[in-house]
Amino acid sequence: MGKQNETVTEFILKTFTEDRRMQHCLFGIFLLIYLLTVLGNAGIIALIQTDPLLNTPMYFFLKNLSFLDICYATVIAPQTLTNLLTNNTVLSFSRCAAQLFWFAGFGITELLLLASMAYDRFVAICRPLLYRVVMTPRLCYWLLAISYIGSFGLSVILCCFILNLFYCGPNRVNHFFCDGPPLIKLACGDKKLVQLLLFILVGSTDVLTLLTILISYLFIISSILTIQSAKGKWKTFSTCSSHLTSVFILYGTVIYMYLQPPSDSPETQDWFVSVFYTMIIPMLNPLIYSVRNNQVKEAFKKIHARYIEQSIRNKRWL
Repeated sequence: MGKQNETVTEFILKTFTEDRRMQHCLFGIFLLIYLLTVLGNAGIIALIQTDPLLNTPMYFFLKNLSFLDICYATVIAPQTLTNLLTNNTVLSFSRCAAQLFWFAGFGITELLLLASMAYDRFVAICRPLLYRVVMTPRLCYWLLAISYIGSFGLSVILCCFILNLFYCGPNRVNHFFCDGPPLIKLACGDKKLVQLLLFILVGSTDVLTLLTILISYLFIISSILTIQSAKGKWKTFSTCSSHLTSVFILYGTVIYMYLQPPSDSPETQDWFVSVFYTMIIPMLNPLIYSVRNNQVKEAFKKIHARYIEQSIRNKRWL
């Protein structure tokens, strides 16, 4: 623990439990989740890269969402697994700062990317004749670049304000990774301005991206309602269902964690929500987009059929 009136040079993260058996059990669970996250998202990326029919703006954004999920989970999971395995939760100030920077950067990028995906669905359904004219590869790359530049720009601002606070002790972070709100609570002196800045920046990003998504889907629903057949309505809506599911899950947890009134003592449910949006959601996205997307399922079937055919040919040669 850092001593009072001395600059803190390291932080001690809070453990899930002091029971070593339980720590090993959690290590196994989190390791499995992380492996499924990497394999599932890498599978989506490989599938989109190899199937020419998936060479569309929608799957371009999905491929990048999968890449983001791998990066997002990698910022948190390996460090958490190391802490559980070694029972050593001490992080240097620089490593804590790096984790905060990458976590905030990838997290905000995912929000902006989901907004870009909503715009893509809006053009595809509400302006189908102009889809290829509007959603050009150039625009897709611009939207991706803006998402990364804007999010990491915000991450730099947040980290500068949070990490430039004076930390004189204690240095025990009331969380299992270096996140903004628990770090601000450890700072000495007046920190209301930084808390307000965090609320404004994160809140405005959440609100603006969510508004973009909601407005896009208002137009989408309006267009779907004009379709005469029930089958046509469902087929059109099914192209958006995976994206909507991801949006509801991610925004629900983010709004709960960052836009609720600050609490001095985090409850168990806060820890569960933190684990959910840092580890579970990146693992769920490949399942959501593969199970609820017919084109992805067809692409999987094609690859599986090719694999079986190739196996049969190899057996014949043997």
